[in-house]
Amino acid sequence: MRTETIDVRYSTGKLLYSTVFAGSGKKLLAKGHIIQEEDVRELETEGFRQVCVAELEEHEVSEADAATGLAMEIGCGALEIRSAAGGRANIFATEPTCVLIDEDLLRQINCTASVVIATARNFSYARPRQRVATVKSVPFAVPKPQFDALLSIIQERGPLLQGRPIRTPLVAVLYTDPENGSTARQLFENTMRQRLAAVGVNAPVALCAGESDDDLAKSLHRLLILKPTLVVIASTTAPASPKDAVGRALLRTGCNIERFLAPVEPGNLMLLAYKHDIPILASPGCFRTTKPNVLDLMIPPLLAQYRMTAPEIASLGHGGLLG
Repeated sequence: MRTETIDVRYSTGKLLYSTVFAGSGKKLLAKGHIIQEEDVRELETEGFRQVCVAELEEHEVSEADAATGLAMEIGCGALEIRSAAGGRANIFATEPTCVLIDEDLLRQINCTASVVIATARNFSYARPRQRVATVKSVPFAVPKPQFDALLSIIQERGPLLQGRPIRTPLVAVLYTDPENGSTARQLFENTMRQRLAAVGVNAPVALCAGESDDDLAKSLHRLLILKPTLVVIASTTAPASPKDAVGRALLRTGCNIERFLAPVEPGNLMLLAYKHDIPILASPGCFRTTKPNVLDLMIPPLLAQYRMTAPEIASLGHGGLLG
């Protein structure tokens, strides 16, 4: 990159090398700004006759082009990119979305000396127009070989960021208690509705069942016939293992247990199973409150029809202490 001081009158279209302040101390133009005709008039009004500008060389990519170009490559799905001042590009969700992050690739890119990327938490829910990532370049210019190497890594590995849309999800809730499922519904329905409403679900389907193998299996079968996006089992008792009443009912209805126990607090006693592509999620005690717990980590990806696996649940331990 070359720098030179030139006459303000001939600076239109040039890259400003350093921030310009008025005599009053007010910032007029930020470094890295592309000078416009109106900027020239303002600088002349403030008494400036010269300005320091930078010119990129052939082997360099401007900070704005580097940030925007990388942002266009790292994401896919329900996302949009907006360029910002100072060599930055922001990525926003365009609809209700679950954010999926390739954490290893993110770490690899952030180890470079050219750009840094900050994202929302993996598996988190994003509202429409919510910012989910920002890409920031080093000031002024990135060496083109470094930029090309970053693009090559992303093209080889696939997207770093996915905005997986959550569209018209149907949630089925099975309330259960050792004596009467209505007890569980009275205890949990209000908090259940609040938690689901926070991710755009306003009308869950619900059934109540006693905590016996027969009652649970029959009720679960009735809910699965509806082909819901997600089944949630809200029980008043904590499962001791997948061999308790809830686990036995899952097996009787042909479900496969994916994972019991989550490295998340609150919510260690989480149980996740699948009936074909339909996830069934149980986490006793977590339905009593709207405070953050394992449900807030699990529900968004499941609503986005992303199949959570046992290894991915195991990875929730880093940052899994929620309260």
